[in-house]
Amino acid sequence: MEFHHVSVLLNECIEGLCIDKDGIYVDGTLGGAGHSYEICKHLEGGRLIGIDQDMNAINAAKERLKEFGDKVTFVNDNFSNIKNILNTLNIEKVDGFLLDIGVSSHQLDEAGRGFSYMHDAPLDMRMDVTNPLSAYNVVNEYSEQAINDVIFKYGEERWAKRIAQFIVAQRAQKPIETTFELVDVIKKAVPKGARKDGPHPAKRTFQAIRIEVNGELEILEHTVDDMTEALNKGGRLCIITFHSLEDRIVKNAFRKQENPCTCPHEFPVCVCGKKPLAKVITRKPIVPSEEELEVNHRARSAKLRVLERK
Repeated sequence: MEFHHVSVLLNECIEGLCIDKDGIYVDGTLGGAGHSYEICKHLEGGRLIGIDQDMNAINAAKERLKEFGDKVTFVNDNFSNIKNILNTLNIEKVDGFLLDIGVSSHQLDEAGRGFSYMHDAPLDMRMDVTNPLSAYNVVNEYSEQAINDVIFKYGEERWAKRIAQFIVAQRAQKPIETTFELVDVIKKAVPKGARKDGPHPAKRTFQAIRIEVNGELEILEHTVDDMTEALNKGGRLCIITFHSLEDRIVKNAFRKQENPCTCPHEFPVCVCGKKPLAKVITRKPIVPSEEELEVNHRARSAKLRVLERK
């Protein structure tokens, strides 16, 4: 299947990276390689490291970026392993990182992956198909309380408790094996009146299960620290998020890099000795323009934040 992809906040990301034509840049979420293609166009003596845990993305990106030859190095791994990846490549510091967090357009459109509530498929949702935990395991093996916690925490779903109850009742009769079977359960759990307005009733639950399966938020929390440390002075870290939980993690992680002091507020001077590693470039997140939203509805919840190494 062709890896169709529309890059979100493309121009804003390129501007945020402040690309040095001879610098080293890392696209930690290669996906359809739209951002990477634009980065490569700005490079002369520079280099791009493209990382993705989805081998389908790697293969598609190799085709799309083949005109740039050995300027590009492809790595099939999770961006959370950035320290090991750079060590393996004998790279100590880089000039920029880009992360586009969440599920790619291709993964949503490829019905068999089970990411979308709009396609009937086996319950999977693994970005890395070697991951032993799938959506099937979460739905059919987690306790009712654990399912409630996942849906409420990661989906911010007000009907989480009721959805968890209905899932457990349904799986007692037979395992819930497909996306449409899960959608049917969710629709029964969410009261009819609550289904009239707002997004698809399964959207938040599917988001929550996907985050649980792929450990997305835990990965994000420590990756900001690792990537900031690996930046050259003046290097930039650009992160696009798609929902409030991710954005909050990035915002707080960036603040910590800018102000790492752990001293109590009442102390007149800092005694912890922790010095700022970076400064926040975006006090408020950059969001898509109306023009972009007209051509790419999937960009509507995107937010870009940028950090610069001091």
